[in-house]
Amino acid sequence: MTRTLESEVVNKVAVNIKGETGSWGDQGDGTYTNPVLNADYPDSDIERVGDTYYMITSKQHMCPGMPIMKSNDLVNWSHVGFGFNSLSWAPEYNWDRMNGYSFGVWAGDLAYNDGTWYIYQVDYKHGLMVTTAKNIEGPWSEPTILLPKEKVMDDPAVYWDHETGKAYLIVNTGSLQKQPGDESEENENRLYEMSWDGLTILDDGKLIHTGIGAEAAKIYKIDGVWYIFISQWTIGDNSTKLGYKNPKNDRKQLVLRSEQSISGPYEKKIVLQKGSHFGERSASQGALVQAPDDSWWYMHQLVQNDDDPFQGRVQCLEPVTWEDGWPLIGIDEDGDGIGEPVKNYRKPVAGCEVDAPETSDDFSGEHLGHQWEWNHNPRDSHWSLLTSERKLRLKASKLLPAADNVGPTINQWTTDDGSKSPFWRASNTLSQRIMGTTVGVAEAKFDITNMAPNQSGGFVRFGGRSNLIGIKVDSVGKKNLFYMNEYGETLIGEEYQSDSLFIRATNIGFDAYFEYSHDGVEFIRFGPTFKLEFGNWTGDRLGFFTWNDLQDDGHIDIEWFKYNYDGPKSKSWKEIDRSN
Repeated sequence: MTRTLESEVVNKVAVNIKGETGSWGDQGDGTYTNPVLNADYPDSDIERVGDTYYMITSKQHMCPGMPIMKSNDLVNWSHVGFGFNSLSWAPEYNWDRMNGYSFGVWAGDLAYNDGTWYIYQVDYKHGLMVTTAKNIEGPWSEPTILLPKEKVMDDPAVYWDHETGKAYLIVNTGSLQKQPGDESEENENRLYEMSWDGLTILDDGKLIHTGIGAEAAKIYKIDGVWYIFISQWTIGDNSTKLGYKNPKNDRKQLVLRSEQSISGPYEKKIVLQKGSHFGERSASQGALVQAPDDSWWYMHQLVQNDDDPFQGRVQCLEPVTWEDGWPLIGIDEDGDGIGEPVKNYRKPVAGCEVDAPETSDDFSGEHLGHQWEWNHNPRDSHWSLLTSERKLRLKASKLLPAADNVGPTINQWTTDDGSKSPFWRASNTLSQRIMGTTVGVAEAKFDITNMAPNQSGGFVRFGGRSNLIGIKVDSVGKKNLFYMNEYGETLIGEEYQSDSLFIRATNIGFDAYFEYSHDGVEFIRFGPTFKLEFGNWTGDRLGFFTWNDLQDDGHIDIEWFKYNYDGPKSKSWKEIDRSN
């Protein structure tokens, strides 16, 4: 794509990306367009308290962990906090190890009972845990391990039955508790009785369901009938493997129903499958909720089994109707009795303003915005918010050694084994999700006055691949522009003598490129056009990095970050994006 054509495309879309609405989310006319959250918010669960909906989503090794959001209409969402201020339960998530890539916070369950909030989740390496709070915005307790890693695989969910005074937990145990000689490929899902305070497992569990990739169970009791929602792969032959795009491989939403007991016996029915609107991306795992007008809705993710889901696993909202005691999710496009996702629909609750998660930031607050997450637990001595100066300061740490149990391992995190790039061993990388897939323009202003010899710092896009642009200081203090690709291969540019550096990162679809500027007015292209890519369960991200090759020395200051994209904006977006 030529530079002229790139400019024409961005300018053509600029009218849309400057408004409150866009190609997804709230349309401002009483309707919404799926996805309602067109960004990497995977593994959602929702709890309604009063007329407010709260949602959690997973983000693996990112810190803080388990983002918490709220909405009044299931369409417009904003951040309110995190379930885990740090991933405190294991050393591999610390800044001096950074060996927890792909693990940490997986799919969880958000629950509210008797005035207490609960978040349950399984860290595959450490077991089933719970954290609690009296206020959804925290503080949250240190997590307690309820079941060891030897017994559980992922995706817990709980239910308090106020009619009987009993509490239950269901979890995917995979093949970990199978009988000797059982070599089947199916996951086992077990139901446990739990103490009423939600903090103790009371029995050895009962096998409820088995299926290929069966997980992400949720428990509901509606009008005396028990429902267990489970996501499950449909695989046509032995040559199809999980996670690979294949017409024979599709993830569907299955429902178990019992009028007798939570222990069964259960009838089974598929209630949601991929339809005509989202290509090959499967629709399944999510949460069932009810609106104030008693209508039912289902929020779910789109799975990554397609060519270019580089924005990650997004969230879609579906209407739910009931037929013969079974939920039909979405619209039955082909008349087979199974629902498919809608593209456009009326909002569950009318009258709410257009809103979205915060993105742009002028770093003027006393606390870091909820849109930001660290790559592993940060080194707190090496970052700060300079409130009076409206800057974020990142101090450079020495790179972690390329050693066993430090940094990512082959195929654990990076695409095509780019794990040797120094970027993955640099502490205190701060980033946020990209929004949408059509077009996005992110800009940041850096003060590089106090960079030190052997320091590198600047702007990064990373997901399945990492691409960096910034300033590299040599051993005698000379500063040069540089670009680094996912393999750590470096392109050195001009000597840079200004104290201010402006970076612009643009993507048009999954093609992206960097520009830089001395004055924030005239931008110059630097480095190649590169591909954005989903990788190892995360979408592309935008952020800042710095490290020093030899010693802890030097810092960069980020004065502001502005992000424009084709979608609804937060209420604070216009003020920040038009300032500075």
